[in-house]
Parts: sequence; structure tokens; C-alpha cells
Amino acid sequence: MIRRVVVKVGTSTLSGRAGRLSRQRVQQIADDVAAVRGERRQVVLVSSGAVGAGMALLGLRRRPEHLTDLQAAAAIGQHHLMQQYERALHRHRIVPAQILLTAADLHDRARYLNARNTVLALLARKVLPIINENDTVATEEIRFGDNDRLSALVANLIDADLLVILSNVDGCYDEAGRLIPRITAFTEAVRRVATSKAGASSVGGMASKLQAAEMVTRSGIPCVIASGLRPGVLQAAVRGEQVGTYCEPRSTGLEERKRWVAFAVKPSGRIVVDDGARQALLEREKSLLASGVLDSRGRFAVGDPVGIDDRQGREIARGLVNYSSDDLARIKGLRSSEIESMLGANAFDEVVHRNNLVVL
Repeated sequence: MIRRVVVKVGTSTLSGRAGRLSRQRVQQIADDVAAVRGERRQVVLVSSGAVGAGMALLGLRRRPEHLTDLQAAAAIGQHHLMQQYERALHRHRIVPAQILLTAADLHDRARYLNARNTVLALLARKVLPIINENDTVATEEIRFGDNDRLSALVANLIDADLLVILSNVDGCYDEAGRLIPRITAFTEAVRRVATSKAGASSVGGMASKLQAAEMVTRSGIPCVIASGLRPGVLQAAVRGEQVGTYCEPRSTGLEERKRWVAFAVKPSGRIVVDDGARQALLEREKSLLASGVLDSRGRFAVGDPVGIDDRQGREIARGLVNYSSDDLARIKGLRSSEIESMLGANAFDEVVHRNNLVVL
């Protein structure tokens, strides 16, 4: 039963001619959201369009390349975007709430939980949260990259039952131009078909949509990629009708804390492991021990998120580390029984405990 759905709306879905926000399309999305809410379902909207709206108001034809110009367009366009949503939702007596996030808001565990609690509180009061990246303050270091990724993070954040990504295409197509109705696994063959490019006022493309879909399906959340230009598409997707491309979730999803570790945090450093540790992590579902550590990179403290790489430099896991980078440099390669003699205290047998580790 789909009770809570996250809907991502792209700039191309909301824009009409000359890249300007289309009142008709905004109203269509609002009507569809209202219909789904009328079925006693909760909806969170992740909406692009602020930069595109600002570009139109500034008379720009191409997406600005400089960060300050992007921030200026977002500052102008975000108000206009919310104004359009407020007007469109008013006829349904739906109150919208604006939430602007940066990746830093979700990297930090306390801020992550605060964001979750805010969204859930709004839903409990039958308010429609409308979430966008805070482009006016975001820098390259703290950007999500695109709202497809943001929508996946939001779906994980609030334990959604479904993510619907609406764009200007009907779904994901194969190399022969045929619509793929269902994706059960994100193989290399599936990734090769992600060839659609972003428009002049948007970022992303089918590749970013598939990455978002892969993220949520790993967490046990299904995803539908469909055209937002089709009236009633959201209702159809929520009801389980065949629209667009349905991405099937894994039967055993990640728990909330591990979703945060896997997808929301930015590793403070990296740990390189030997082949035996790689096998223990991937095949035997073990914790990471000091004996399997070859090296570490970067500076990190106890409890920080770290990436775990194999000898070839491929990231195989992420986790919360039990030792600082300085202490790990002293105990790498040691057996657990030897740690106390080196550090004076054997605080943990594990460098990263299995409960705080996610295999990628």
C-alpha cells in the first residue's frame, strides 16, 4: 500500500515556451498532487524550476556557468516558483511549505534528523512540503548535483513508499528507442541506455534519474520514471498502473541509519583494505578489523564516515569508523589482541563495526 510518496518534478516539466514557468503545467502538477492526497496519501514534492524561472525573468537563454550567476537566478526564481505553486494549490485548499536544503544539511546526522522531523511534522498537519536545493548558498562542495539525487535522499529520509520522477520523457528507453517498462536490476546494459542529455535550463538527464532510482531501490523503495506532461500520471503511478519505467526495489532494504551512511554522508577519509578483508566484507558480512587494513587517507576522528576501498581503489563500502586516522595508522595490520599493547587500551575490536557499515 502506497501511503507516502515523494514526487520529483523537473524544470522541463514545468516550463513552457522560451523556458518560462508555465502556469498551466504548474496547475496540472498541483491538480495531480491534490488528487493523490485525496486518496489519503501523503505527498512530498521535490521541485526544480527556480533557476529556470530566474533565467526567464532575467532574460537569459542559457543556464549560467558561473556560480554567482546561478545563485542570483535561483534567488529571483525561487520566490516566483513558490508563488506559482501557492496559486495553483489554493483552489484545492492545500497549504504549501518551502524547504530549502544543501547537501551539508544531510551530511550532518543531527541536521539530517531535524530535516526528517520537520517534513514529518508538516505531513502530519496535512501541509504539502515543497523541497528544493538551496542554490542561493550552495557551493560546488555542498551541492547535491541535481534534484534527482535530492529526491532519492528525501525518499530515504522520510521512509517513503514510492519515488516518482517526472520529466519530459515517458521513461527510460533501450538502444532501439523502445520504452523499458520495468527494471529489475541496474546492470551495465541498463546504464548504457542512459543517454538523454540535460536541457538548456536544467541539469541531469536519464543517467541521474537511474542513479536516483538505484539509490532508493537499494533501500527497498520502488521508483517510477515517467512523463510529467501527461495529466493524471502521478495518480496512475501511485495506483500501480503501467506508466513510464518501473524500477523494482530490493526485497530487503537498508534500515534508516544505513541509508544515511550509504547515500547522505560525505566520507571524511578513506581506508584501503587487503583482499582478505574485501572478501570478509562482501561475501561473509563481517566487520572490518585492523588486520585487514593496508592504509588510510585523509584526516578523520572517531565516529566519522569513511569510504572503504580495495587494492584497486574501488569503493566497496562505507561506514562509521571507531578509530581516528592517527590511531589507525598505528594499528593497521595488527590483530585485535595486539591493539591494546600499541594504544594502551583496546577500545574496539573492529575498525568499522558491521552495524555501522554498508556494502556498496
